[in-house]
Amino acid sequence: MSPLLPAWLADPPLVPSPDDARSRVRRELLKPEYHDQDVLGRFATWVGRWLDRTLGAAEGIAPLSAAAAILVAVVLVVGIGMLLSRFRSVPRAPEAGGVLTEEVVTAAELRQRARAALAEERYEDAVVEGFRALTVAQVERGRLEDRPGATAHEVAAALAADHPGLRDRVAACALLFDLVRYGERAATREQAAGVLALDDELVGVR
Repeated sequence: MSPLLPAWLADPPLVPSPDDARSRVRRELLKPEYHDQDVLGRFATWVGRWLDRTLGAAEGIAPLSAAAAILVAVVLVVGIGMLLSRFRSVPRAPEAGGVLTEEVVTAAELRQRARAALAEERYEDAVVEGFRALTVAQVERGRLEDRPGATAHEVAAALAADHPGLRDRVAACALLFDLVRYGERAATREQAAGVLALDDELVGVR
């Protein structure tokens, strides 16, 4: 047995199967150090070191086993490429900003804008103005603090504490607001109408 062989290559079978290789990649990616902004750089370093060890070990073993080790290395690299391409394709959560602007406006005015946008099929505007109307209405009623910089998540958390039965709907509307306002996502008529319906329901809650 060559002293250069990695421990997991030294035991029978000499070379891991492609499934084993893919499993090792997944386990490696679960390590906390890969969950930061430098994930690609860290993972590339790990791959480079692993390949160096594997190919170095292949020099001291039989040609057939060496070829098998190189084949597994190639399969591993292809698997890595597929995994990283999937990571890159996953949309990032939008960077959340404040719900309200510096404009001084009442909930009734915002609600009117939202309904006009809904009628004109500007569903993104209806979502944004509708959630702002919802927020201002609760500020006017003393249910929320008047905090212009509050995020949709903070608004949802405060409302959920006051109205636990509406927790899921409030959280869903807050996420929709962030996706539309800061993530530039499209909205549907049903989504916009849902925000306005939640506003109406919250106004009716005593």
